[in-house]
Amino acid sequence: MSLVPESPDSSSNSGRQTSSAVGPSRYESQKRRDWNTFGQYLKNHRPPLTLSRCSGAHVLEFLRYLDQFGKTKVHASGCPFFGNPHPPTPCPCPLRQAWGSLDALIGRLRAAFEENGGTPEANPFGARAVRLYLRDVRDSQAKARGISYEKKKRKRPQSQSQFQPQPELPPSPLPPQPAQFLQHEMIGGEALTGIYNNQQPLPHPIFLHGHVFLTSSGDVDGGLIPLSVHY
Repeated sequence: MSLVPESPDSSSNSGRQTSSAVGPSRYESQKRRDWNTFGQYLKNHRPPLTLSRCSGAHVLEFLRYLDQFGKTKVHASGCPFFGNPHPPTPCPCPLRQAWGSLDALIGRLRAAFEENGGTPEANPFGARAVRLYLRDVRDSQAKARGISYEKKKRKRPQSQSQFQPQPELPPSPLPPQPAQFLQHEMIGGEALTGIYNNQQPLPHPIFLHGHVFLTSSGDVDGGLIPLSVHY
């Protein structure tokens, strides 16, 4: 008995810690119940079985035993609703365990066997006979119920580079247009100004009798243009 009185806040804090405690997940709880059910089945077996002597054949007996508790209608081959996923009226076909439930059950029991000290090599739930049985149940129920158990392929996420917009290219520059500008030539100490075209270069000056002539590009008949120069 504690002699130190508890403060009012201590009781509330302890309640919060209890409520915040994380319990087993749904999967772990279901796996524990399945393991206990299988252990009870071994005890009720005639003759009784131990886990060390359990084989894949005993696992198949356990799965067939569970069919009496199934809730899935599996049509027989002679039923008029064979292959009809939505029969309009009831039929006398038996109820079975769905393939998806059996497949998930074997997965949980296989994990529980190894968690309880079993080795993967001696795991009866991973036996080849169990895998073949589950495959036959899947195929037969798919035909009888008119459904498909094929797994849908997941679409691969597209890379981010495919979603990024392509940068717009700058418009191509226009071809350069012929431009005229003034060009200065120094002739005899004087500046000579002429018009220069990108396509037609300035002709070279020719000195004759104190006058300067420029060879023409064909603008004036005769081929020469006199220009006066002051000395």
